[in-house]
Amino acid sequence: MKKITLLCLLFLVTHVSRSQELESILLAARDDANKLTAAYISPAMKGLIYGMNSGWYHTAKAHKKLGFDITIGLNASMVPSKDELFDIASLGLTSINAPGSTLTPTVAGSGDGVMLNVDGTVQGQVVTASFQMPEGINDDLPLGAVPTPTIQVGVGLPYKFDVMLRAVPKVGSDDVKTSLFGVGLKKEITSIFGPLDKLPLHVSLLGAFTTMNLDYGIDGNTIPGQNQNAEFKLNSYTFQAIGSLNFPVINIYGGLGYTGGSSTLKMLGTYELQYDNIPTVIPVTDPISLDFNAGGFRTTLGVRLSLGFFKLFADYTLQEYNTLSAGMAFSFR
Repeated sequence: MKKITLLCLLFLVTHVSRSQELESILLAARDDANKLTAAYISPAMKGLIYGMNSGWYHTAKAHKKLGFDITIGLNASMVPSKDELFDIASLGLTSINAPGSTLTPTVAGSGDGVMLNVDGTVQGQVVTASFQMPEGINDDLPLGAVPTPTIQVGVGLPYKFDVMLRAVPKVGSDDVKTSLFGVGLKKEITSIFGPLDKLPLHVSLLGAFTTMNLDYGIDGNTIPGQNQNAEFKLNSYTFQAIGSLNFPVINIYGGLGYTGGSSTLKMLGTYELQYDNIPTVIPVTDPISLDFNAGGFRTTLGVRLSLGFFKLFADYTLQEYNTLSAGMAFSFR
């Protein structure tokens, strides 16, 4: 089977499953298949939420009215080592047993998945089969992290407000389509601190929200069926107080706040399951429906190099999935 593309952002695609047959997990009973898929894919879901909430700013200073910037960046959310493996024995499965090790990589781990045996009841029939869990793709990820590229436009409004937009209309091929919309609002409040507005220090409040959708058509080569596709949806948000010291060439910035979000993954359509011990297929419809949540407090520290209107920046955020953000911006006024 060709690679299953589940997640993509802007013009890039993040592979969260490779040629190992993710659909083969469907041979397990429905509840077990959902538990296995959730455990395998969870680090990618969390990493995307934390990454999408990063890279919104590289200064607390607001643009002048109708000033603007164009920012191109990449966020890399580091998956903790505890989330690179999971123990199948801890999931409470009823139709699955492991003939060997019960530890297998998540999507963010490394190495091959373990072999599993199906020995249980599916739709009232006792069935047997075996399949291999998908491998981890850590070696293919930049810095072993979940990547989220961003392209963003910021515009200055009256009263020291900046609005930031991230938008991608529904694009892609017949097999993969994705869309994205994000909006952020920054309000500089330096003036309320009195004499501080005479210093190179700037203070702002920031709020941002992003939504992303992806539809992927499954080719049906692993498990035959009809109308097979995967749907991924993500909503993320962040609220932060940010500050920066703006010097002619070097800008030091940071922020404190909260980040969170949710995502869903559904595998839709009909899948005709073939088992070892019965001659007929067992069809299942819309077998996977998963919800993921992530959130917590975050602390960011970064530095920006200003060469006229051209800026280079990098920052590091401490949170559940620590995130490195870097990029460049073209900023005017």
